[in-house]
This record gives sequence, structure tokens and C-alpha cells, in this order.
Amino acid sequence: MPAGYPEPARVEPVAGDVVAAPPATAPVALPLTAPAAPPAGRERGRGRVGAPPSNQPTRRVRIVRDRRHGRPAHSSSIDEIRRKLLGSPPDLTMIELAERAGTTVEMARKFWRGMGFPEVPDDVENFNAADVRSLREWTEMLAAERIDEQTFLSLLRAQSFTVDRLAMWQIEAAVDYHERRWGLDDIAARIVVLNSIVRSADFGLDQVEYTWRRRVVALAERIDSEIAQRTQEPDHDVLPLPRALGFVDMVAFTSRARQLGSRGLAELVQGFEFTARDIITANGARVVKTVGDAVLFVADDLLTAAKVSLTMVEAIRANPILLPVRGSLVWGRVVSRSGDIFGPAVNLASRLIDVAPKDTVYMDQSTAALLAKHRLAGHFVQIQQEPVTLQGIGTISPVELRWAEPAAHNDLWLPNQRPARGAPGPSA
Repeated sequence: MPAGYPEPARVEPVAGDVVAAPPATAPVALPLTAPAAPPAGRERGRGRVGAPPSNQPTRRVRIVRDRRHGRPAHSSSIDEIRRKLLGSPPDLTMIELAERAGTTVEMARKFWRGMGFPEVPDDVENFNAADVRSLREWTEMLAAERIDEQTFLSLLRAQSFTVDRLAMWQIEAAVDYHERRWGLDDIAARIVVLNSIVRSADFGLDQVEYTWRRRVVALAERIDSEIAQRTQEPDHDVLPLPRALGFVDMVAFTSRARQLGSRGLAELVQGFEFTARDIITANGARVVKTVGDAVLFVADDLLTAAKVSLTMVEAIRANPILLPVRGSLVWGRVVSRSGDIFGPAVNLASRLIDVAPKDTVYMDQSTAALLAKHRLAGHFVQIQQEPVTLQGIGTISPVELRWAEPAAHNDLWLPNQRPARGAPGPSA
């Protein structure tokens, strides 16, 4: 063992340690959530853990524990994870990586930095054949002039950032599952997840590929439809994409967060995000991003965005577990970069929401006037508000948006409700 590393903990069976668990053949619902052997939980009394729900069959399993901590033994092999996901141990330096990929060392360094990883000294063996294959494919794309270096770095950063977020989300979801299902503490749950990565890898990769294909087809269809509806190309000085965009955020989130523990805070944020995402996508809009206590969404038409905004306020108000929300709605032109949107309309919406009271949706005057011209404008009521001064924007007169009557939105999807005939259902 290299100098400076502690000796591993001595792991022995502990007599009488038994856990009740579902059979090993239980179906896998998510990646990283089905260990081959059930985990042991926090010790209750003399090393016992709670039983699973009564509707699941049980079996007796002997658990191996780390004597020092009373947790499941950490049998995960990082080398095994590397072999499964990367194919071989690292045996190439940065210089050798560049040589085998047919490119320069500087380009190899840009490749590695673009993936979001820290700098690696040139004499450290940190790479293998998988890195060579990926870098060579990018190099061939550049040589064929199918992309330039700027596009290469943009695409590389996009996929690396997205997959980093995806992997973190999956791991944390699996950890949360094991904490809730087996009563494990955080470290024990993470040990179980690490020990299941190799078994779950193929399932996870298949699902990522399937989702990518689905999302690209949906995006291509949307772009094709938008091109067909354009009558002329906008001026070069005008932002290219006309969009309705809305912000929705939780009221009094900061003060509530101080009162909650880590699990309570996570449940509050996740409950808001999942509810918001379902309502937005099921009713025809799209999530741009979530930022803690707020979500930004866009729609191709103002009517859809108006319905989504009011539906979200209504649904969250009816859920006693969630904090009340407020919203803003603005129509304007934006530019899309790096998976986000930018433009004066985004800034206006983000400032407008700051002055909206809870359970309300505010619009600016031009957006209100445009909605008033719609043939279904009668579904809404617009209420003029007192002028307010918005930081960085100036003084505006907000307009509150409300439903005219309940029947105006009986075709919309709401959580825990079957869609009405002809109404959209929840989508990915």
C-alpha cells in the first residue's frame, strides 16, 4: 500500500445482524437503486433495522459491518467502476493522449478542460483508450471542417455540464431512496449506491440514449414548425426568437429554509420543482432552468404561457406541503445560448416577479395588451396595478392576470387529476 494511506478497516460478520428485505429479484425502477444484497441500516437497539412494507416478501440476510462505524462494509471497488465505465486503467499521459488521438497537446488540454476536469501534469498517467477514442472523434470532426474550434468547445462543454448534472441527480436520488427505504444514514446510503453503480451502468446508459433521441426529435419538430410559420427573417439587430416567458418563485423561501433540516429543505425544493416541471411540460410549455426557489419557463405562444402561469399558482396554492408562489409573464424576443435564454424580456420578467404579491401573476403593459387581442382573451381578467419602480428597468405599471371563471381552464392538466378529454397529459 502506498505510504501515507491508512490501513483499511477490518471487516467481520457480526452475529445476529439481520435485515428484512425484498427478494433480490425485485424489479429495478431507477438506476443505482437495486443493490444485489440488501443494505444494513443505522443500528436500532442491537443492530437491527426496520422491516419493509408488509406487502413485500422478506428473506433473512447476514450483513457484513465495519466494526468501527456499525455501517455496511464498503466493498465498492473504484477500479471496478473504472473498468466497467472506461474500459481499462489509466496508462497514458497527456502527451501520449494527444499523439494517439492525432492532435496537439494544446488541443488535448482544451479537450480535458472543456470536459470540466482540473489540469493534469504532462507526466501523469491519467488517460486511457476511451479518452483517445473521444478526442480522436472530435479531431476528425474538426479536420473535416464539420465544426470549428468554437463549436467544438461549446458542444463539449454542453454535454459535459449536462451529464455532470445528470449523474449527480441520479446519485443523489438513489441515496435519498436508500435513506428512506432502509433508514440508512447518509454515508451508509452512499456506500450502497457506490456498490451498485457497476450493475446499474448498462440500464442508465440505455435510458440516457433513449431520452436523447426523444428530446432531439421533439426539438427538431418544434424548429421545423417554427420555420414554417416565419414570414420573414428578423433584422440582424433584433433577437431571433419570439417567446412568452414566465418566472415562478416561492414566497418566503429564505425564512422557511432556516427552519428546516436538510431533508425538509430537500423535500420542499424537490416538491416545488417536480410540481412546476410537470405542470409546465404537461400543458405545452418548456422549462428553461430552475434556480433554487424559482423556475423559468418559455412557450411559443402567449396563451399557453398565461394558462401555465395561472395553473401553477393554483396547483401550488392547493398543496399544503408547498410554499405559496408568485409569477411574472412577459412576451418578447430572446436569444438562446448554452441551454439558457437571454434578452431584455428575461430581465423584465425577473424584476417583475419581485414586486408581485403571493398567489398572483404580473404582466407588463405590452404583454397585457397583446393577450387582450387574443380571441380567447375572455378567459382572463386583467387588473391594472399601481406604478412600481424596477431596479435597472425604471417605472412600469404592472397588470395582474386572473382567470375569468373556473370553466376557462378545465382543459388543463393538474397534479393528481386525470386530463380532461382533449387536454394534454404529462410529458417528458
